[in-house]
Amino acid sequence: MQTDQLIQTIAIAAIPVLFAITLHEASHGYVARYFGDMTAHQAGRISLNPLRHIDPVGTVLLPILTLWLGGILFGWAKPVPVNFAALRDPKKNMLWVALAGPASNMVMALGWGLVAKLALLQGTYFSAPMLEMAEIGIRINLVLIALNLLPLPPLDGGRIAVSLLPHREGAVLSRLEPYGIFILIFMAMTPLLGWILSPLVRMMGSLIKFLFAM
Repeated sequence: MQTDQLIQTIAIAAIPVLFAITLHEASHGYVARYFGDMTAHQAGRISLNPLRHIDPVGTVLLPILTLWLGGILFGWAKPVPVNFAALRDPKKNMLWVALAGPASNMVMALGWGLVAKLALLQGTYFSAPMLEMAEIGIRINLVLIALNLLPLPPLDGGRIAVSLLPHREGAVLSRLEPYGIFILIFMAMTPLLGWILSPLVRMMGSLIKFLFAM
C-alpha cells in the first residue's frame, strides 16, 4: 500500500478501530461491576475514553501493520483488570463477563452495517468515505469476535470454556493462561490464525450483508 493511501486508510480506520477496542474492554468492566467486582471501576477502566484502553502495540502498531501488509485487520487493548474471585458466583459470572466483549463487538458490527446501508442509499460526496469506514468497522469487530472466541485463555473464549467446563477440566485449561499470549503470537506469525478466523469472519460478514441487503 502506498504511503498516501495508507495515511488516508489510517485516518478512516481510526474511529472504528478505537471504538471496537474501547467498547469491548469497557463492556468487560461494566459487567464485572454488575456481578460484584469493582476492580475495573476503581482503576477507571469503565470508560469510553480510548486513552484509558490504548496499548501502543496492540491498538496502534499492529492495526497499522496489518493495514499496510494487507493482512487480516486485528489488534487489542490493555486488558481490563477483573478479579474473578470477587464476583458473586465466580464460575458462572465469568461466562457473562467474558461474553460481554464479543457481544459489544457484534452490536457494533451491526451498527456499522446500518451505516454502510445508509451510505449506499445516500449517494452523496460523503458516501464513499462513510462506506469505507463502515466496512472497516464491520471487519475489525467481526475479527475481534472470532479472535476472542478462540478457546484459549486469557482470551474471552478461554474464559467462557473454563466457565462451562466441569471444575477439573476447567482448571486444566486455565493453566494455559500464562502461555496463551505466546501461543497467539505464534499463530499470528503463521498463516494458522488466518485459516482459523477467516471462515467465521466470512460467515458473520455474509449474515450482516444479508440482514442489510447489501
